[in-house]
Amino acid sequence: MIQPVILEKLAELPESLQTEVLHYIEFLLEKQAKNSTQEQATQKRRVAGTMKGMFVLPLPDDFDEPLEDMKEYMVNRYAQEAPQTEKAAKRGGLGIWKDKISMSDDFDEPLEDLKDYM
Repeated sequence: MIQPVILEKLAELPESLQTEVLHYIEFLLEKQAKNSTQEQATQKRRVAGTMKGMFVLPLPDDFDEPLEDMKEYMVNRYAQEAPQTEKAAKRGGLGIWKDKISMSDDFDEPLEDLKDYM
């Protein structure tokens, strides 16, 4: 369906641009061939490598679940490191430096020492 439209548009182009289109098509074909060979090679390696020299450990069904000892360790560790106090909760926020920092009214005025350079 799209091929006749492509051929019509290609016929409208000057020969120099038709050559560029041909080079682009060749590039796309090479890229597609390279990708397909890489995919085949990785699939072959996976299949070949899964059986050769493979040693299977008998593991229990709950192997992937976190250990109870580790859960308790992590809870205790983080509870000791960062105790939540009232002071820590109030720290920070907008306006904490209000009325503690002031600027002079002539802050934006040029300095006397630099007037010669302006």
